[in-house]
Amino acid sequence: MKIYVSGPMTGYADYNCPAFNRVAANLRAQGFEVINPAEINDGSTGTYDQWMREDIRLLIDCDAIYLLNGWEKSRGAMLEARIAKVIKLHFLYEGEWVVRECL
Repeated sequence: MKIYVSGPMTGYADYNCPAFNRVAANLRAQGFEVINPAEINDGSTGTYDQWMREDIRLLIDCDAIYLLNGWEKSRGAMLEARIAKVIKLHFLYEGEWVVRECL
């Protein structure tokens, strides 16, 4: 299963990369293939629009989306969750290991 990690970045120290990286490492240790936007974009180059375009391209090739705490306050994570719902990805939430089919 390929899992896309989604969550808030804008306004967080280090763009919340430590949280993204922690979750990605945990998922990989369990044998999942992980797409981690924080590894692709650390916020140091490019624009928000460029990051979102690339992230969406990566998201649509995944089987599931993993939503970090605070995702519902992030414009980008909300968009990613909406797209994931439309294309019927599995949903995983930080702090839960229950797969949800949709929001």
